[in-house]
Amino acid sequence: MSFFTSLSGLKAAQTSLSVISNNIANTSSTGFKKSRAIFGDLFASAPTQSTKMIAGQGVRLNGITQQFTQGTLESTDKTLDMAIAGDGFFMVRGQPPRQDTSFTRNGAFAVNVDREVVDTLGNIAQLLPVDANGAVTSTNLADAFDFVLPDTDPGDATAILSNINVNNEGTVTATFSNGNQIALGAMAMASFTAIEGLRPIGDAHWQSTGDSGPPVINQAANGPLGSIRSGALEGANVDITEELVSLISAQRNFQANAQAIETANNMTQTIVNLQV
Repeated sequence: MSFFTSLSGLKAAQTSLSVISNNIANTSSTGFKKSRAIFGDLFASAPTQSTKMIAGQGVRLNGITQQFTQGTLESTDKTLDMAIAGDGFFMVRGQPPRQDTSFTRNGAFAVNVDREVVDTLGNIAQLLPVDANGAVTSTNLADAFDFVLPDTDPGDATAILSNINVNNEGTVTATFSNGNQIALGAMAMASFTAIEGLRPIGDAHWQSTGDSGPPVINQAANGPLGSIRSGALEGANVDITEELVSLISAQRNFQANAQAIETANNMTQTIVNLQV
């Protein structure tokens, strides 16, 4: 029995090593959120047995949870690079035909050939409708629309786009060569009741699930969403020193369980030799 108990410890140590290694590997990934493996002990006994006479049966993995703490904001001086100082997520929508909605902390946006503002996976950033003063007029998910840069001033075809500005509330303002300014919309932001229930899909992107609850949509600077920092990106929330200490601890845990298995094997071999 001690063999299987130590074997479960080996598997747990391996899982810890995998999680820590992934954290370390993504130290430079924009918007990355570190993970932590959570374990629980295994114990079984009959209702009539005294638990004082029964040993535990090892360890099991209860889950791997992501830690959504704030990462360091790093200046880039690029307008379409956006970081969130808070708990919100940018809402993005995939290209046709699927057009899946996902949520990201990776605000490294760029403009594609169709003048759509897209993230690193090619998903289109979503905007909420605003009035002439830049105030959001609807926070319904169905009313969000694609962030597309205009070629010219809608009221003057000879005036071309000269500048884009994104304020702390996420309102996007276009400035044209004739000096006219138009509010295009506000960055659609999302928050969740149970953030750890989000399903990671890679590149600092997540999808909502039944465990996370539906997204609550609004513009930045409302509730837990936080504010937007244009010209900056959020770095990974990985403390490399902490991860290296955890790596050493997991390595020692693995070695200790391996030693326990070797000891159990030697004891079994001794018993077999005595019987012979």
